[in-house]
This record gives sequence, structure tokens and C-alpha cells, in this order.
Amino acid sequence: MTTTESVADEHPVRFWDVPDLRGLDFDPFMAECLRDEPVCRVKLPNGEGHAWFVTRYEDVKFVTSDPRFSRQAVLGRPITRLAPHFIPLDEAVGFADPPEHTRLRKAVARSFTARSLDRLRPGAQRAADELLDEMEQEGPPADLMEHLHGPLPLAVISDLMGVPAADRPRMAQWTNIQLSAAHGREASERAKNGMAGYFTDLLRARLAEPRDDLAGELAQAIEQGDLSLEEGVAIALLIQASAAHAVRNNSGQMVYALLTHPRHAERLRAEPDLLPQALEELLRFIPHRNAVGLARIAMEDVEVGGVLIRQGEVVHSSYLTANRDPAVFDRPDELDFDRTHNPHLSFGHGPHFCLGSMLARLECEVIVSTLLRRFPDLCLAVPVEDVRWQRSALIRGPETLPVTW
Repeated sequence: MTTTESVADEHPVRFWDVPDLRGLDFDPFMAECLRDEPVCRVKLPNGEGHAWFVTRYEDVKFVTSDPRFSRQAVLGRPITRLAPHFIPLDEAVGFADPPEHTRLRKAVARSFTARSLDRLRPGAQRAADELLDEMEQEGPPADLMEHLHGPLPLAVISDLMGVPAADRPRMAQWTNIQLSAAHGREASERAKNGMAGYFTDLLRARLAEPRDDLAGELAQAIEQGDLSLEEGVAIALLIQASAAHAVRNNSGQMVYALLTHPRHAERLRAEPDLLPQALEELLRFIPHRNAVGLARIAMEDVEVGGVLIRQGEVVHSSYLTANRDPAVFDRPDELDFDRTHNPHLSFGHGPHFCLGSMLARLECEVIVSTLLRRFPDLCLAVPVEDVRWQRSALIRGPETLPVTW
């Protein structure tokens, strides 16, 4: 899995040949780095050069919140990474540093308050019930990814954004191409450009005819001069793609975890008030992505975990390994619904903490609670080793999840 190159440094560069892992398996390379060399150097399958890889909880929090590590400085640099391409547009909030990041994020913050999201719950519950009604009418076996985990998050974020139902299949296709390493750079760029063109037209339509949706909120910010059109498009694309795809895969992993830990599922049926705490533990436990996401650049010499990172060097940090740090989490490799101290970093940390975290929690709660309530005998319809998992994916999740009841 790994090879070592000698460098004129005490920290060798190790090639991280990111495997396609099955189920809830934790990447053994990540586990090894966390245990043996928590600040190390790695080279990933794409891009150039190497990067520091930071794995411990406190070090990850430090790198992701200290202003001496910049996302903006990544632009234009062919840094080592998993994906053959950068997912966000250059103007996206993911590439911005404060105060620009604060300005961009403020433009959509109103749509992601607790009060705003509470208004989405009845619609999300209604959509889940309708999708599961259709699945139940067709009868078992059924693929939960097709019947629930795929269409529900897509419907929720599309309703919030203002994307009509007829356009959602295109959104799903564009998103799946962008968030996979399997389709290559050219296909990803075509998908990203297609999606950007769509949102350019949508925001222009909202400028001409305002509506009470997230696209309308972005259009209002553009009209007021708080955002450029290009920035509004980049924000819309990032929210639409990441919200639908991430919740699809994360909720799929959560339900897979319950199906393969039946005593945990039975406990939730018997103790429904435990669900919020259990969801936090599932969020901590599931390996929600492959490798790492966007890097940062050290803007000056900074010491991290006893290692000096030089100005201009690339730094990747892992929320996954932070969530398995034994210095913070007792028995971190166990799924424990009694875990009350659970400061996981599954939604990130610092300025780039996920804006949609409350929306993701809402959708996962609707999905899990509805399945547990409606299907007391829900179980896998195939042997666990026959469940197919996505390959070359950036966000991990089942390709199919066949169940019976």
C-alpha cells in the first residue's frame, strides 16, 4: 500500500495509494499514521509534489482554524491530492480565507439557521414517507440507495435551492461525475461547467423575478452588491452538489451500520429518545470520505505537533483520523451509543465548518427514524460481502443497499 522515498529530511515521503474500501473499514494507512507518525509526509495519486498529513485531533483543529494556514493560497497550485481535479469553482467559499470567506458565507447563512431548517422538516418527512410508500408497494427486496438515500437529499436541497423537479436528474448526474475520481478531469470539468451554466441562468432568472428560495437569496445578495454573479454561482454549485451527495452517502453508511449492528438498531427502536445521541456517534464512526479533501498552505513557518512546517508547504488534515484519536475518544474504533462526550469533527472545524451541518442532521434523523419505525424487520437482502460500494469515490458510500423486511 505504501512506498517510501528518501528525502533530505527526517520525514520520508510515503505514497498513499488510496484503496477502494468496503463497508465501514477504516483506511489502514490513516490508522498507521495516527498511531506511528501523526504528522508525516505523503504523496497522493494526483497532482505534484508532496504534502504534510496531520492526523491527531488537536493538531487537526489547530491547522483548520489558525489563519497562518490558507485555503486561498491553494489556487493555481497543482498540489498532491486524491481527485484528478478541484471540485469547487475558483470563486467558491471553500477556497476563501477570512474576511472574504466570512463575506461569502454570510450571503446564505439565513437559509441555514435552526428556524429556517425547522420549516423544511415537514416536507422532508413527507418526502420520506412517500418514497417509502412506493418502495413498500413494489415489495421486497428493494435498494434503499435508489428508493430513499438518493432521492430524499436531492429533493430537500433542490427544494431549498429552487431547482425544479424536472431538472434534478441532471443535477444528480453532474454531481456524481464531479465527486468521483473515476471519470477523469475532462468529464468532471464538463459536468462542473454544465452545472455552473445552469446556476448562472437560474440566478439571472431570480434577479428578474425574485423568489423565496436559496437561489433568490443569492440573487438578492448579487443585486445588493454583496456578491458577484460568479461568486453566487460558485456558492450555489457547491451547496447543491455537496449537500445532495454527502447526505446520500453518509445516511447510506449510517443505515448500513445499523443493519450490520442489529443490537444497536433494536436499541434505537426500544429507546427512540436516544436517536440524537446515536446519530452523533454514527457521524463520528462512519468513514465518510476517502483520503482527504482540500489542503491548506502554510503562510509562514509553523510548528504542528512538534514538527516544523515551512512557509509555502502544503498541509492536508484529516477529520476522520481526528475522530479516531484515542487521546479524545475512549475505544474510538467501537460504535458506542452510550458515548456522551462526543466532540467529533465530522462537519469540520474553524471558519470552514460545514454550513449545512444542521440540515444534514435533520435529513439523517428523518431517514433513520422513519426506517426504524416503519420496518421493524428491516435487514440486508444479500450477504454482507455482496453489498456493492462505490469505487474511486471521494465521498464513501454504498453503491446499492439491498434490503428486505
